[in-house]
Amino acid sequence: MTIFPLQQFVSQALSENWWTYLVFGLIGFFFGFALEISGFGNSKKLAAQFYFKDLTVLKVMFGAIVTAMVLIFLSSAMGILDFSLVYVPETYLWPGIVGGVIMGIGFITGGFCPGTSLVSAATLKIDGIFFALGVLFGIWGFGETVDLYWNWWNTNSYYGRLTLMDVFHLPTGVVVLLVVLMALFMFWGGEQLERIIGKRDLQKEPRQRVFGAAALLVVALAVLVIGQPTTADKYARLMLTREIEGEKVQMPAEEILSGRYVQIHPGELLDNLADYRLRVVMLDVRDEADYNLFHIRGAQHVPLVDVPGRVPGLISQTTATPNTIIVVMSNDEDAATDAWRALVAEGIPNVYILEGGLNNWIAIFGHDDPDITPTPGPVADDDLRYTFPAALGDRYDAARPNPHEWELEYTPRIQLQRRRSPSGGGCG
Repeated sequence: MTIFPLQQFVSQALSENWWTYLVFGLIGFFFGFALEISGFGNSKKLAAQFYFKDLTVLKVMFGAIVTAMVLIFLSSAMGILDFSLVYVPETYLWPGIVGGVIMGIGFITGGFCPGTSLVSAATLKIDGIFFALGVLFGIWGFGETVDLYWNWWNTNSYYGRLTLMDVFHLPTGVVVLLVVLMALFMFWGGEQLERIIGKRDLQKEPRQRVFGAAALLVVALAVLVIGQPTTADKYARLMLTREIEGEKVQMPAEEILSGRYVQIHPGELLDNLADYRLRVVMLDVRDEADYNLFHIRGAQHVPLVDVPGRVPGLISQTTATPNTIIVVMSNDEDAATDAWRALVAEGIPNVYILEGGLNNWIAIFGHDDPDITPTPGPVADDDLRYTFPAALGDRYDAARPNPHEWELEYTPRIQLQRRRSPSGGGCG
């Protein structure tokens, strides 16, 4: 069974691979060096883009962005990298727009963006040093005042992990190709502005840029043709880590499943629901009729066919709140197991299955309830094995047992794991 070669590198914390500090340090050094030799430590060169005389900043920075994009999705298409494990900053629409306007004004007046100001400051340029100090002051001011507009920041403008594929409902390859075509048009348009306004002689520009543009287009077409791995493809490659007898063991996901390391006893779920340190998200993947008859209080109804649509929100949720545990449940375990496979294949951590499903839960917590009776005769797999006088949902006592009144013996299965921490971003 194959795995994503970069999975361990992306998903582990930096502290687990000390050498990554050296790698990232070298990348940062050479990135800063490239910016400096490109003239990005000079505020006059940076400001010239706003007068359409020198569009080097646009071409270099946007070129870097689209190059990274096509290489990331080519790696994903080839099964080298699992994109679901790559941190994508959450989208805060209106704060992002306002922040972009503020940064744009600062860029125009100061001649730097935050990253290029550090490049300039590193070469001891006075304007770069003062701009970098201004950035630090702005960060401090934001931290001291964010409570004043916290509600505006986190209400209607929050969209979680949002990509262009999600917004336009287009395949990844199509979006990659369109972005590359847009970038090439902007590069061409930028050069025409430099020629017309900046009086730049394009004949003196290096011809290698044409080969670079052609290479970008070819790779984008390759991403489109190859396509992205399906959920089933990701699951087949997936390796999960469990701590067994004090030792971390990495195994294929299907072995974790068949070894019953992720099926949690109803007693463990009840205890974790009462633990204020944890956030437990229960996903009931049964059909609406069974859910309306009986469900655990607090469980969200997400039919199995709708589970993939919940993936972006769950990724954002588990990233923002690392102590989140997701428990999927069905009448027995069949549908819940399918949901588990779909969620873990998309890189969502801390997903567990309710052992024995709702039938087992009711057998433990509802056996004394005279209103809940076993269904007479044979019952098909993953069907509800109990009958109810009315569809009362979570208003039965068994749907809300008091954790202080139950002491059940079970083998703990939950091992809290964290998604990769958010990375820094921004220009330069």
